Amino acid sequence: MKSLWSDEDARACVAHYAAQGIGEDLALRTYTSRLLGSVPWLVMHGGGNTSVKTRLPDLYGDMVDVLCIKGSGRDLAVIEPDGHPAVRRAPLDRLRGLDRLSDEGMVNAQRQNLLDTGAPNPSVETLLHAYLPHKFIDHTHSVVSTAIACLPDAEEVCQRIFGGRVAFVPYIMPGFQLAKTAAEVFDRDPSVQGLLLAKHGIFTMGETARAAYELMIEMVTLMERYVVENARETPALAPVSLPAEPARASAIFPVLRGILAKMAPSGTAKRWLLNHRTSDRIRRFVDGAGLSDYGRRGVATPEQVIRIKSGPAILPAADATDLSIWSAATEAAIADFIACYRDYFERHNARVGGIKKPLDPLPRVLAIPGFGIVGIGKTAAEARVSSDVAEAWIDAVLDAETVGRFESISEADHFDMEYWSLEQAKLGKGAEKPLARRIVAVTGGGGAIGAATARAFAAAGAEVAVLDLDETAAQATARAIGGHALALGCDVTDPASAARAIAAILSHFGGLDILVSNAGSALTGMMAEMPDSTLQKSFALNFYGHQAMAQGAVAAMKTQGFGGVLLFNVSKQAVNPGVNFGAYGTAKAALLALVRQYALEHGRDGIRSNGINADRIRSGLLSPEMIEARAAARGVTEADYMAGNLLGEEVTADDVAQAFVASALLTKTTGNIITVDGGNVAAMLR
Repeated sequence: MKSLWSDEDARACVAHYAAQGIGEDLALRTYTSRLLGSVPWLVMHGGGNTSVKTRLPDLYGDMVDVLCIKGSGRDLAVIEPDGHPAVRRAPLDRLRGLDRLSDEGMVNAQRQNLLDTGAPNPSVETLLHAYLPHKFIDHTHSVVSTAIACLPDAEEVCQRIFGGRVAFVPYIMPGFQLAKTAAEVFDRDPSVQGLLLAKHGIFTMGETARAAYELMIEMVTLMERYVVENARETPALAPVSLPAEPARASAIFPVLRGILAKMAPSGTAKRWLLNHRTSDRIRRFVDGAGLSDYGRRGVATPEQVIRIKSGPAILPAADATDLSIWSAATEAAIADFIACYRDYFERHNARVGGIKKPLDPLPRVLAIPGFGIVGIGKTAAEARVSSDVAEAWIDAVLDAETVGRFESISEADHFDMEYWSLEQAKLGKGAEKPLARRIVAVTGGGGAIGAATARAFAAAGAEVAVLDLDETAAQATARAIGGHALALGCDVTDPASAARAIAAILSHFGGLDILVSNAGSALTGMMAEMPDSTLQKSFALNFYGHQAMAQGAVAAMKTQGFGGVLLFNVSKQAVNPGVNFGAYGTAKAALLALVRQYALEHGRDGIRSNGINADRIRSGLLSPEMIEARAAARGVTEADYMAGNLLGEEVTADDVAQAFVASALLTKTTGNIITVDGGNVAAMLR
């Protein structure tokens, strides 16, 4: 791989941070950390760490020798200088004289010696960085370094690749003892430029940021070259026979989501987000004859265990011609994974004195021959992280298997890492928002009400798919939401387009929990004079479009097996029609009946069906020109026209959006209509 160092960029970085009062050492530390973080096969999702030894003023203005080390869980790709908290070096150096130091004692000592006590916790590998003398130190879990470090003869291979330039450190769990051992290995040969840690990753050291960074690139390149030059065919990776017609993600994901919900322990969340990942290398891994062997040997670097446990649940290939057989076999495979995980916990919790509380036993990755891998998470982002980490693990296993044999840490070491408080702290345990883990589709999401509704659901914690006939408008809403919001062009009046949109949502997120069927348009004209084409066009959008989306949503919800919510934008026209709005009002009256029909027919499936009757909302239906004309016709100001209700206040798209969210949260309510019109006696439901 090539170095990304640029003298021009480095100078610009130094100048940028100098204007903020930040010195050159920390500025360059930030620059090369980001270079490392920008390459996913070097580091990902808070992994790896970097440091610089420098001098900074303390509270009294005295210059102090400090180690600026990446904060635990910080992402190197986007790190800022404050992501490298400064720790006084002298107290850290004194710790090396201790025979032992608990994890809690280590963390306490590091925090006691921060220059800024409000800074993040220094990395769990702070002491390792401290005990090496170099000014700049880089550490990555690069895919190829973990592959080499997981070979049974890793020490010999390290010597063959680097010729003594990199020393080998046997496996020890991160922390105080690893720091001391690594320092002792270095002290035996201070000429080495790096350390390869068994089952872990690689360190490089230098007196400048560029030297340490470019050594990392060189060492990784040497390992990659070794793998290429020594690759061999192995029977374990020979492909197995697969179904002639593999099932698609849109078909199997609702099934998987339902099985995970069924298998979730009592008292835990039932809904999970899914992420499909496939590539030639992933397929080589999951299609290999030895999957049940190499796929169960464990992680490639200890940190992976907090994301994907010790590896995936291995499922059978999915045949599109008969998913019922696959579903039963998959349920059995996940049940077996859970049983094995519980046995693993009981064995090792007893070993440590029964002091640990079990994490949920569900897998975080699924391996499916002929399909790829599936990442599982509480959010779309977390599901993607699971896939990312699993893909890095797969690459390491493939590299190791092609030059030797992949060998992970022991089961006991897996447990100690998975239940290590310092690692679990990286994941965070904040309270979930009210609609967390829900997947919401909003039609008409590019318009005023749809965009406000999509934003409101996202703010309540839901994952959102924004659908609109105008795909550009849908993309604008999705960008405004941020995160992993999905934008889709969709013509709800075309059943095939609606079906494709539902399939895309299922494939992207794993399922569907809430449909907000909002798309609509008001066609005008007197009924007695109206062409059939106008009425048909209105019903196509304002009735049949809702029906097409609801049919697809209900099918997915029934497959998942844990209910769902249908929410419809009905309109006050359904009960309080206006002159010249017959095409719109009659279609909306039919939609009101549809709301009730779905409530009647699918309550037993746990699917709720509710509607919103809104009026006088600034939107595509009620344009500025229409507002001006209507206000003039009534002899009132535009403001008075918009506030022409019992409350005397204008009703906004955000008000409608909040009503949709509130309806989604009314878990025991179905067949209900909420009016959002500021009060209109004629539109009140009786």
